[in-house]
Amino acid sequence: MKAIPVVAAALLAPALSISPALAQKKGADMTFFVTSVGKGNGADLGGLEGADAHCNALAAAAGSKRTTWKAYLSTTAPGGEAGVNARDRIGKGPWKNAKGVVVAKSVADLHSAKSNVTKQTALTEKGEAVKGRGDTPNEHDILTGSDPQGMFSTAGGDTTCKNWTSSGEGSAIVGHHDRIGLKDTRHMKSWNSSHGTRGCSQENLVSTGGAGLFYCFAAK
Repeated sequence: MKAIPVVAAALLAPALSISPALAQKKGADMTFFVTSVGKGNGADLGGLEGADAHCNALAAAAGSKRTTWKAYLSTTAPGGEAGVNARDRIGKGPWKNAKGVVVAKSVADLHSAKSNVTKQTALTEKGEAVKGRGDTPNEHDILTGSDPQGMFSTAGGDTTCKNWTSSGEGSAIVGHHDRIGLKDTRHMKSWNSSHGTRGCSQENLVSTGGAGLFYCFAAK
């Protein structure tokens, strides 16, 4: 009778040892996620470099072995010079989330009706859903600073919270990862270009339904 618990323990041991490996493999295979947390200072992400570093740190913590993570963020340049386009930073695709679901096969698909970025697919690096409209709190405003085609905005004014260095004055374009807004319009259904924020502080971002989160893509 004493041997039974020993045998049971022996059978359970392999299963227990496999679980961490499976969890790590899930994180290792993903090539797209929404940050589970922002940087905590509103839209001041430390510029593109700081945002990329945040993507890489979160991905590594989730088990990813990739080191080419890029934040899906655009920037502008003074004097009408060309800025940086978010779509040009993220590689060629395809991209899949932490559960292996493909969100887009290419950059062209990502910025077309073929895009599969939705509340169900735009998961965090941990494979968790991001709260959207109807949830408490609503965090569907995802920072992008981009137009619908993933390019820097030419609308005028600040659209990137001073190129992701401001937590005070300014504004940034956000998308709705859940494709839902106050009105049934094209912009409210856009995953990457819905509206501008009221400001750049954490409080300002929260007030319009955000948390300072952004999209991360593996560029290779």
